[in-house]
Amino acid sequence: MINIQHLDKYFGKKDLFIDCDLFIGSSDRVGLVGENGTGKTTILKMLLGLEAPNAGKIVKPKDLRIGCLPQEVIELSGTSVLDHVVDVAQELKRIETEMSQISRDLDRAEGGETLQGLTKRQGYLLERFNNLGGYQLEFRAKKILSGLGFREGDFDLPIESLSGGWIMRASLACILLSAPDLILLDEPTNHLDLESLLWLEDYLKGVSSALLIISHDRVFLNRVVDRIVDIDGCKLISYAGNYDFYRVEKAKREEIQWAAYKKQQEKIAQIQRFIEKNRVRKDRARQVQSRIKLLERMDRLDPPRRSKSVCFEFPPPPRPTKILIDLRHGSKSYGSQVVYRDINLSILRGDRIAFLGPNGAGKTTLMRILAGDLRFEEGERLMNPSVHIASFSQRQMAQLSPQNTVLEELLSVAGNQSLGKLRAVLGAFLFQEEDTTKGVSLLSGGEKSRLLLCKMLMARANLLLLDEPTTHLDIPSSEALEEALRQYGGTLCLITHDRHLINALANKILVIRDKALEVYPGNFDDYQRIWTPDHGISSPRESRVGAALDERTTRRRTQEQRRAEAEWRNRFYRESSPLRERLGLLEEEIDKSTALLDQLNHELGQPESYRDSTRIQEIHKSRHELKQKIEGLTREWESAADQLDDLERQFGASKPNLP
Repeated sequence: MINIQHLDKYFGKKDLFIDCDLFIGSSDRVGLVGENGTGKTTILKMLLGLEAPNAGKIVKPKDLRIGCLPQEVIELSGTSVLDHVVDVAQELKRIETEMSQISRDLDRAEGGETLQGLTKRQGYLLERFNNLGGYQLEFRAKKILSGLGFREGDFDLPIESLSGGWIMRASLACILLSAPDLILLDEPTNHLDLESLLWLEDYLKGVSSALLIISHDRVFLNRVVDRIVDIDGCKLISYAGNYDFYRVEKAKREEIQWAAYKKQQEKIAQIQRFIEKNRVRKDRARQVQSRIKLLERMDRLDPPRRSKSVCFEFPPPPRPTKILIDLRHGSKSYGSQVVYRDINLSILRGDRIAFLGPNGAGKTTLMRILAGDLRFEEGERLMNPSVHIASFSQRQMAQLSPQNTVLEELLSVAGNQSLGKLRAVLGAFLFQEEDTTKGVSLLSGGEKSRLLLCKMLMARANLLLLDEPTTHLDIPSSEALEEALRQYGGTLCLITHDRHLINALANKILVIRDKALEVYPGNFDDYQRIWTPDHGISSPRESRVGAALDERTTRRRTQEQRRAEAEWRNRFYRESSPLRERLGLLEEEIDKSTALLDQLNHELGQPESYRDSTRIQEIHKSRHELKQKIEGLTREWESAADQLDDLERQFGASKPNLP
């Protein structure tokens, strides 16, 4: 279907592709990967004819139908959401127009060959219309829109009233409904919540179109594509398999390349030593000349290119208290729209919480409440003074000072750090020396993300609040961030649709549903396997379209059961909260007393302490008192812990059962 031959592409002095070949068949499912700036989006633009290669050619059928979802937000207006999606079926519209005209002609026809010809043409068009799914077009459009997160009440909304992310979803619905020969998707997961992403994966696995997908979501690539094309060193290199297979095979390939390069270098060094050693000997002149010619004729191998990736680790954060932030009976609204009603949440030391829920459920609102940027209308937010927060969000990217240079922006949070230290940190985030003087307004989305991560690193926070931190990062940078966060010693709250990242980092899943919060232990795979056997975050979206009365009744009963569980959780929180607070205070007191005891033990081990007999007596007395205090506090802690265990067992027996 697509045949790229000997393609060259460059911009100014920067080469993107040199003598590249690529074939995409009619049933291929290809994932296009590579570092940011290597030309992934340029490939899509050349396939669409928006960019021309500098050399070589792209061979494709003239009637090839291509549907493309770009990375940039599209501007649309003048129609409703449903009409915009249905409008893409151009052939069906042409058939409908012709059938209407034939109906009018039949009314005027008086018989003979004209009437017979019109009737025959009408029969053909009716059959063609049926084969193309014309009678189910609106139903299919609604089903796709529902899968992508639209509710039935959204179908008649003016499309210009949607936000950029929802316009991109409507554009994706157009592509899926039109079923083109080739679907090009540039970072489609950026605009989807996790539930919509799961639906899209299943949908794409069933389409007959060929796929070419750019994505940094490793799980998405593993589930959807069966071939990876890697842009590496201005070349297009194909791997037959999904993303995990590609990673293994690329590592093997690089190992073989390094072995061949080192072997050739050893041979070159050996030949050069022979030449240097025997250059002045007349009896070896012929052999020396032979080896010199051998070196000249040798096809020198280049060392395998090492991928550039962010390399950093968070410094050890200061240790906070047991409970970092407590949200109590909080309610939040935007005008008449209620986001949360009477929620309770404790962020504990060591928590790594991933927030799940559809777009609009309030994930970012909750993150901003935790950060202190938003307030409850009712309820309270309590934060311990020992907590130091650092946040990452797309909103903060917009708050970077455009007039600053990269270095000046980092200096704004650097305190007394030296310029050398700051330049080293920027270098670890791939900012070269000349990049440090670049204006923030000139940075790409990925560069701004890396700069925000730099600022987080300098903050030495013990609580990180991360809202989609990998959106503008390529896969190597996402993996570096994942490894740094894995080693991070503080507490973490995370919003992301990257399931690989959730599985690597989370020890709790917080689901936002029906204006309430539900917390489950484990990572995303645990949540799917244990808590949602149907592998969904909420009820299937297809039920939103054409649902029967008994289905609505079942859904209402499920909502009532979930509401009962939410009430059960709130009641458990209210009754267990005093015990948990008591445990937290006792832990703090035990920590302080233990630290004082360690200090006295250290002083007791110093020879100079024994020169003052009075001081030695004071130390022994204080040690005895502290040991008794710690024993008493420990007994109190054990008693409170036993009471909490009894309460958990009591509530566990009365927990409402969800279907």
